[in-house]
Amino acid sequence: MRCRKLMMGLVLAVALAALAVCVPPTGAASRPEAEGRGAEGLGTAGRGAEGRGAEAAERGAGWAPGVSTFRGWAFDTCLAPSIGTMRRWKASDYQAVGIYYAGRGRACKRQPELSRGWMRAVRGMGWKVLPVYVGSQSPCVTAKHKKDVRMGRHPWRQGTREGRDAVRKAKALGMRQLSPLYLDMEAYTHRKKKCAKTTLTFVRAWDREVRRLGFVPGFYSSASSGVRHMEAARRAGVRDLPAVMWFARWHVRPHLYREPALRRNAWHPERRIHQYAGNVKERHGGRTLKIDRNLMHAPVARIR
Repeated sequence: MRCRKLMMGLVLAVALAALAVCVPPTGAASRPEAEGRGAEGLGTAGRGAEGRGAEAAERGAGWAPGVSTFRGWAFDTCLAPSIGTMRRWKASDYQAVGIYYAGRGRACKRQPELSRGWMRAVRGMGWKVLPVYVGSQSPCVTAKHKKDVRMGRHPWRQGTREGRDAVRKAKALGMRQLSPLYLDMEAYTHRKKKCAKTTLTFVRAWDREVRRLGFVPGFYSSASSGVRHMEAARRAGVRDLPAVMWFARWHVRPHLYREPALRRNAWHPERRIHQYAGNVKERHGGRTLKIDRNLMHAPVARIR
């Protein structure tokens, strides 16, 4: 009898030991997620609830509550159209408009129509807004008219400063946290290693500062240069990359997930805009504009 009790005690002890090995300690289930956040360079220190929401959105399949997205047709144009023209263009299939709201590299620096009142008025008409920031350009930018706004020798410092400026100018126009801000980086020779490194450093710094301040960093560029460069960085595990990809590939049918420069599962879902035609004239409601055409499924501005 005593031997039988001893055997039962040994069996029970072994079972308890096995259970202790199989069951993780309290909190262990959350550790891989915490390590993943570190790998993406997305710390939450010093952020408000909306900043943390933007970060959480980028880790998951969809966006966090509060991020507004739109799927459909959009146009962008150098000068923000008048309120009257925007009202007339409601007759078109477009429901979103890209505005070049700030940045030293803008072609149309003077925006006589663009104001907080304009933003509220177009929102009231039902328009969605895509805010575009044209900051310093790559040292190897190909467009001649952008060479006078190339970034300098301290790209991280400059990217941080311009990211802060992008948020400040967006807030001045009534855009709230969790709005996307799209950095416009015109085509550049991304295969030049030194130039590519400088450009990527600037973009990462800009992204990090925009995120830190509670906004969503997006990126616009040529599919064959800037977008291909960002995709290579993503595949290499680089941190602080854009959360939304706006790729320009003209003279093709509009599509979101057949872009050769991007893997299908990259920037997915609700994280892509395809600019499929540029510098075309369209007339709606008796008003003509020169525009670029876009198909999108991505975040849009939250306007006060």
